[in-house]
Amino acid sequence: MANAFKKKTSKAVGTSYFQIGANEAGADKTGRYAVPADTETTVIGLSVSNVTGSSVDVDLALSATMANTTNDISLGTSIPVPSGSTVVLVGGDQKLVMEPTDLIKVKSSAAASVDVCMSILEIT
Repeated sequence: MANAFKKKTSKAVGTSYFQIGANEAGADKTGRYAVPADTETTVIGLSVSNVTGSSVDVDLALSATMANTTNDISLGTSIPVPSGSTVVLVGGDQKLVMEPTDLIKVKSSAAASVDVCMSILEIT
């Protein structure tokens, strides 16, 4: 089994869901990360940084689709991120296991307000 460490980032996340790794909201965007077939992924770090002058709230969900929220598993709702601060949502002793087709999506309470960085370990 091969292991690969990777990072996926999204910049200027706003009020519509971004699939982590994409730099615009919506489904099927360039750079998005979904777990490939025959791969196990462990999220070993996930940070959200507020790049605005005001506090924002962030929603984060594990899903198999960007299309709807019916089957989303909430990883956090209305998480406060103060101005100029970074909140570590996954890291240290906490890890998150993802299976093929899983994705993580994120949105903020304000337009173009947060940057997201996710560190992963893929096992193929």
